[in-house]
Amino acid sequence: MERNYDRDADRRAIEAHAGLSRIALIAASHLRITGRPLVPEGGDFAHALWHLPAVVLAHGTEDDPLFFYANRAALDLFALTGEQVLAMPSRLSAEMPLREEREALLARVRAQGFIDDYAGIRIASDGRRFRIKAATVWNLVDPDGVNRGQAATFESWQDLQARPHLRDE
Repeated sequence: MERNYDRDADRRAIEAHAGLSRIALIAASHLRITGRPLVPEGGDFAHALWHLPAVVLAHGTEDDPLFFYANRAALDLFALTGEQVLAMPSRLSAEMPLREEREALLARVRAQGFIDDYAGIRIASDGRRFRIKAATVWNLVDPDGVNRGQAATFESWQDLQARPHLRDE
């Protein structure tokens, strides 16, 4: 089912909620921790991050961390609105049996600072399942060394929905 989203309104809601300093931290901490820029330096980072073709998500440090940022690609893939993603605990992006695997991943990131080899199954709000590949997950560490959450980005995923196979005639 195709849904109509107002992505301009979603962007405004997400940027108002996150604040430009936390959005800047996503890009700055990625560069600082991985040594690789997430978006071009020196430009409008909020615009570049929103329009990046790769999925970018970030959550805070709450006991049950909530997403505070998702770019357009993330909203499209997970079939969410801005309001929905901002109210969503990040653990809900994984299916129930896979949440332990996700927690082990996040513990590895906390210990190492980042990983860039994550693959796992995620679920969209419409029930679609997909496997993400070669995801980078990193700690959102501010210039004072304070952990403000974690973020993830990935460019590759595979839809896991069963598709009918065509018979050779």
